Amino acid sequence: MEKMRMESVNMTEQNIEKIGALFPNCITETVDENGKLKKAINFDILRQMLTEEAIVGDEKYEFTWVGKKAAIVEANKPIRKTLRPCPDESKNWDSTENLYIEGDNLEVLKLLQESYLGKVKMIYIDPPYNTGNDFVYKDNYTTDTNQYAEQIGVFNEDNNRLFHNTETNGRFHSDWCSMLYARLQLAKNLLTDDGVIFISIDDSEIRNLKNICDEIFGGANFIAQLIWQNKKGGGNDSTHIAIEHEYILTYAKNKVLLGEFYESYSAEYIKRYKEVDDVGRFYWDTFKRKAGKQYYPITCPDGTILEYDDDGNAISWLRSKERFDSDIKAGEIRIIKVNDKWSVQFKQRIPLGKTPRSIFTTNTVISDKGTTSAGANDVYEYFKKDVFSNPKPVALIEFLLGFGLGKDDIVLDFFSGSGTTAEAVMRSNLDGNHRKFILVQLDENIDPMLNSSSANAKRVAENAVSVLDQLKLPHTIPELAKIRIKRAGDSIKQKLLGEAAINLFAIDFNRDLEQELNQRTESKLDLASDLDIGFRVFKLDESNMNSVYYSADDYSQDMLSMLESNIKDDRTDLDLLFGCLLEWGLPLSLPYKSEKIEDYTVHTYNDGDLVACFEENIPETVIKEIAKRKPLRAVFRDSSFANSPAKINVTEIFKLLAPDTRVKVI
Repeated sequence: MEKMRMESVNMTEQNIEKIGALFPNCITETVDENGKLKKAINFDILRQMLTEEAIVGDEKYEFTWVGKKAAIVEANKPIRKTLRPCPDESKNWDSTENLYIEGDNLEVLKLLQESYLGKVKMIYIDPPYNTGNDFVYKDNYTTDTNQYAEQIGVFNEDNNRLFHNTETNGRFHSDWCSMLYARLQLAKNLLTDDGVIFISIDDSEIRNLKNICDEIFGGANFIAQLIWQNKKGGGNDSTHIAIEHEYILTYAKNKVLLGEFYESYSAEYIKRYKEVDDVGRFYWDTFKRKAGKQYYPITCPDGTILEYDDDGNAISWLRSKERFDSDIKAGEIRIIKVNDKWSVQFKQRIPLGKTPRSIFTTNTVISDKGTTSAGANDVYEYFKKDVFSNPKPVALIEFLLGFGLGKDDIVLDFFSGSGTTAEAVMRSNLDGNHRKFILVQLDENIDPMLNSSSANAKRVAENAVSVLDQLKLPHTIPELAKIRIKRAGDSIKQKLLGEAAINLFAIDFNRDLEQELNQRTESKLDLASDLDIGFRVFKLDESNMNSVYYSADDYSQDMLSMLESNIKDDRTDLDLLFGCLLEWGLPLSLPYKSEKIEDYTVHTYNDGDLVACFEENIPETVIKEIAKRKPLRAVFRDSSFANSPAKINVTEIFKLLAPDTRVKVI
């Protein structure tokens, strides 16, 4: 029986396999420190395979910095960590398809590589801007000043400094570049082939970020360097020029496959399209036209023929007779009485939109709310005080979501901060669609910010701590963000229900419009009922497995029997189930159920994508019952079986009853 790996995928090994498939003559073998053979790449042959001329020198154009190679290695390294489910901190755990993950995003991105490979349509990130301060993200590839000086050769052979190494000469640029490079390298794998990424950035690193993105996504996949006016007014204390803009770099996974981009419409414009069906938003418009060339009779439900108007003139219709016949069958046209007269109406659907412009100001962002101060106002609504520094406005992210995001697509934000992206996704679903979000945020402590030299930063930290103390929650950014997302979801839903209540009230005063008002009310109620305002919370943690699990070969069978369990004592069945999902490559948002079979707890994920039982000494009758269900995958604890013959028997049962099921143990 196959044993589960219980660590993230080794990206280096995967990359070697991919290269080997293209250039098998470039693959060689080496011996690792344990004396085992492993595949490697002969880079000299690979370089020669990629050029038409003989390679004679080392000169080349490249964008590099100290720590770049280490960043690539770090991104490819597997880790022995997991994501632990937290139902009590979640909202609508059983029904939601949204995720909120707490932990270092580099490690989280590694763990998501199999479950979300090629499944994310859009990524938006607002990474920390490089102001020369210390990074919260302290990765293994960062270097101290002495190491950096040695690596870049700022000293000659006589130990004399070759140039003055100020902070602006490189090290903090290098650390920032390494931090982003590794994460973007992993993030690219998660994008769909027609996916797109938006990255907010200011002047300090725009050049380096574009170079990094050109390498990772390819210069040919560059779409635009959007300019966003993030401030209005003020700036009189600026030394030279008041900076009122930031950038949003935009790249495609594969520009050839990327669909057209369209701007979202303002909320005011969308209000006209009151109705929602399976296709999208629409309103009922008259099919009759004052002028045109489409003349033919239309028969009403009571047999009345509509062919001439009250003045005896032939009626011109919007579309041809053939199109009318097909549209009425499809429900795109209706014939109803309005003021005791028959009216032919069609579904006027909301247009896709207009092509966005690379320079956009607050006037072209939805409802003139696209500034940094508007982002603060968005959050203020839920806390009645400032608790985040410079949050991005919801309107800005909604604007970007409108650039061709499909009705069921996934949006990822792995520097999620205040949770703006989650609120924007929920608001975008007011069009009746089911977009989903995955947010990742470092479990950053707010307390150190109380000692900030900036009076404003200190004030915001004090506000945040007071809110969290009132709710008896830890002083971290994720705790604040989760509150914001929960309150934002409730606010969106309550507004929908309020609009439905207004429609019901209006019916008493508008009997002539009763049918339309009823339909509008039902639409609002259905949308409120269907709107996903929940999220499953997961927290990054050390592996579910004890160290003995990874080094069992170092112990004899007698020694193993005396050692601790291979699973940590504080881990639950739910921890183990979701840990297995990450390795099996299953999304973390699907439904599951737990049931008893002969007093043994069995977990079924997404109607049989995976069945798991982590009980001790599972009897053969339970194994047979699980096998009869023919799940795609099954997993058990190693200790679920008394000995090797018992494991062999399980394998034989599945071969007989469910030969297509993959069975593993942990």
